[in-house]
Amino acid sequence: MVRPTFADLGVRTETVAALTKAGIVHAFPIQELTLPIALGGNDIIGQARTGTGKTLAFGIPLVQTALAPNEGADGRPQALVVVPTRELCVQVTEDVTRAGAGRGLRVLAVYGGRAYEPQLTALRAGVDIVVGTPGRLLDLARQRVLDLAAVRALVLDEADEMLDLGFLPDVERIMAQLPTSRQTMLFSATMPGPVISLARRFMARPVHVRAEQPDEARTVPSTHQHVFRAHALDKMEVLARVLQAGGRGLAMVFVRTRRTADKVAEELDKRGFAAAAVHGDLGQGQREQALRAFRAGKVDVLVATDVAARGIDISGVTHVVNYQCPEDENVYLHRIGRTGRAGESGVAVTFVDWDDLPRWTLVNKALGLPFEGPVETYSTSPHLFEALGIPTGVTGNLPHAARTRAGLDAEDIEDLGEASSRRGGGRRGSSSSRTGRSTAPAAAEERPAATRARTRRRTRGGGAAAATGLAIAGDGDAGLDDPRIEVTGPSVTGELLVESAAPMVTTRVSAGIVGTDDALDTDGAQVVSALAGESGSADESTRRRRRRRGTRSRSAGGALLGDLTEVADTADDSTPRAESA
Repeated sequence: MVRPTFADLGVRTETVAALTKAGIVHAFPIQELTLPIALGGNDIIGQARTGTGKTLAFGIPLVQTALAPNEGADGRPQALVVVPTRELCVQVTEDVTRAGAGRGLRVLAVYGGRAYEPQLTALRAGVDIVVGTPGRLLDLARQRVLDLAAVRALVLDEADEMLDLGFLPDVERIMAQLPTSRQTMLFSATMPGPVISLARRFMARPVHVRAEQPDEARTVPSTHQHVFRAHALDKMEVLARVLQAGGRGLAMVFVRTRRTADKVAEELDKRGFAAAAVHGDLGQGQREQALRAFRAGKVDVLVATDVAARGIDISGVTHVVNYQCPEDENVYLHRIGRTGRAGESGVAVTFVDWDDLPRWTLVNKALGLPFEGPVETYSTSPHLFEALGIPTGVTGNLPHAARTRAGLDAEDIEDLGEASSRRGGGRRGSSSSRTGRSTAPAAAEERPAATRARTRRRTRGGGAAAATGLAIAGDGDAGLDDPRIEVTGPSVTGELLVESAAPMVTTRVSAGIVGTDDALDTDGAQVVSALAGESGSADESTRRRRRRRGTRSRSAGGALLGDLTEVADTADDSTPRAESA
């Protein structure tokens, strides 16, 4: 079946020429179904598999209806696209800019991690279409720099994520600033029923368009899926062999946590792979550096959290590996959707640990996949080599002859003028610059010890305690307020510092008070005193004495045990000392 061209669907000549110049001539099914409806100004809920052209399905109508500067545009945004992630914001902006290049439309990306000044300057100069993340959009609107009163079309890309509880309040605040008479379009690969019901609150008689048949699988047919039950201690070895499969191009490895992303990227780097990490703890400059290096082929393995699983379109990705089992079927679909895009073929490999079997069972059942019982697999399993076309004799390290990529260091970090340096250095404790993190010092400078002399004075019953000792008073005295004393029920345990007047000497007394609550009253105070011996000569200053002293509590129901260990004498007891813990 011959797919129609964009000219056949009524797209403007300038837009068709711009798309043809970019090599885009024929429309995908989601574009063929939605363009006639969207160009008519109707609200749309568009749903299609990943990698089937949803961006242009809403981008072309925005370009079609927006006025260019030479057509009477007043500089206020006429269309708004809201996306969940910064990476997707950059990509959507590039696609929309490409479609509107023939008419000179001004498209601006607005997202966090970049300095405000360039975005403020562009908004004051005038823009026609704005693509942004909710947080930065609201910030600019609060500053009265972003005027949304002239917006005639609103798009929520990855709508199921945008209408999630985390984003919904921000989305509602943005919609409150838009005109009520507008066109609203929602697009996503996954559109659960509750999300559709919620979306209808913001739309006027929307048309729900699905680009696949109801009985068709939700996964892309051209993506070959493999699921292996892998042990946590052997996953890295299995991954290193999967990445040496025959015909592998670019590969994306998905994990659940930022810490795991760092760990996997660093381990792959040690094994000779050109790997980079992308996750939320990295600064925006480092995230964009990793993606640029990946697109350019300077690194061929991108380890990412789900921040890169939504909408990222990178050509040449042949393998996707779920290093950790996805949380649900929607996450699984978006992850493996990074390969097999635009009609190309791809390979998706999922590792399922023993602890993840219940989670994978739900994912498998929801998508109707034939992997209910994943095969137990190790790095030496023959079926692993056979299924993925891995050459025999491959080890866990990439041969030196195959290490031909330039690496992440070959890609410069763009100075984005980030407003906050909170993440500028990446994760703390990271030491590899090849994985997208700056090199941290091996050890932080030790803080100098406190030098301020402090002489403590304890009182009990209104009188001063011994100058060379420490007293613990009853419940009503200040002694039990000491933070080093832990009160647990009817007993009190504590570690006491026995202080002498000599400099830099600490004597530890372990005390245990065992008894009833009545034993801790103010009338029956218990006291432990450790007396540091005074030295009259240099020889005596080096001697250590071990004393054990016990005393009986004056309360009726309790006993007091004191244990004094390693009392150090010093030659000079006249100089005030700083406490040493």
